[in-house]
Amino acid sequence: MRAPPGPVRPGPQPATDRGARQHPIESKSAEVIRSRSNPLVVRLRRLAHEGSAYRRHGQVWVEGEHLCAAVLGRGWPVIRLVLAEAAQHDPETIALASRVPQCSVLADALYRELSTLESPSRLGLVIEGPKAQAIDPQAQSVVLDRVQDAGNVGSILRSAAALGVTQVLSIAGTAALWSPKVLRAGMGAHFALRLHEGLEEADVVSAKLALVATDAHAGDMLPAASLPQPCAWVFGHEGQGISPTLAARCEARVRIPQPGGEESLNVAAAAAICLYEAARRRA
Repeated sequence: MRAPPGPVRPGPQPATDRGARQHPIESKSAEVIRSRSNPLVVRLRRLAHEGSAYRRHGQVWVEGEHLCAAVLGRGWPVIRLVLAEAAQHDPETIALASRVPQCSVLADALYRELSTLESPSRLGLVIEGPKAQAIDPQAQSVVLDRVQDAGNVGSILRSAAALGVTQVLSIAGTAALWSPKVLRAGMGAHFALRLHEGLEEADVVSAKLALVATDAHAGDMLPAASLPQPCAWVFGHEGQGISPTLAARCEARVRIPQPGGEESLNVAAAAAICLYEAARRRA
C-alpha cells in the first residue's frame, strides 16, 4: 500500500522585475488613456467644467487629495478613481486605489487639461450624484434663497458643517450646489450635510421649518434675540435679500451688531456669525 502523498510544495516562481505582486492599480487593469476623444475623458471634461453637468449624468467629479479624503472618510459611493500618469506609482495613491472599484490613468498632459485647479492635483474621483431625500423639519437647517455666488454658497456650506447644521435647502436660482466651483469652496462640507436642491418656496413653507432671517433694519440684536430650536436660517440673494414669501413666514428676524457703522457684511460672513451664535447657545 502506498504512503499518502505529502503536502504539495510550490514550484519555482517566475522572476519579475520587481519581485513583488501587482500593486492595486495594476490589479484593477487600469486603462492608460491618451486620447482627448476617449468617451470617459469627454464625460470627465463636462463634469469638471460645466456647472450643471452632474444633473444630466448623475455623477460628480471631485478633484484633489483633500476632497477625495472627505469623500472616502464619509463613505460616499465612489464610481472611479482617475489618476495622472505620474501618480500611479505613488504609495499613497496605490493605497487609495485599493478602496475604489475602478481606476483609470490619464496621460499627464490630458489630466492637466481636465483639471480646474490653479495647481492641478494628480487624482480625482467620480462619485455618485446626490439622491433625493425627505426634508427633516427637526434638523438644524440653512435655507439658501437664490444665493448666486458660488464662493458664497461654498463658504456657507463650510460654516454650516462646522457649526452643527445638518441640512441645507437650496431654492431654485441658487448656485448649483454640486458644481465644481461650489465643491472647491465647500472644502468637503458637502459630504457632511444633507443637501436638497432645486426647491421652490412652497417646498420650504410646507416643510414647516422654524425660519429665522437677518434684517439690517428690524428685529432684535442677535446676541439678545430669542431663537427657536431647532431653526432654519434663511440667507438670501446678495442684492435683493430673501423673498417676501419667505420673509412673511419667518418666526424671528434678527440684526447683527455692526458697531463700525457700515453695513459691510456679505451673506457668507453673516451666515457664519449667525450659525456660530446658534451653535454657542446649543452648547
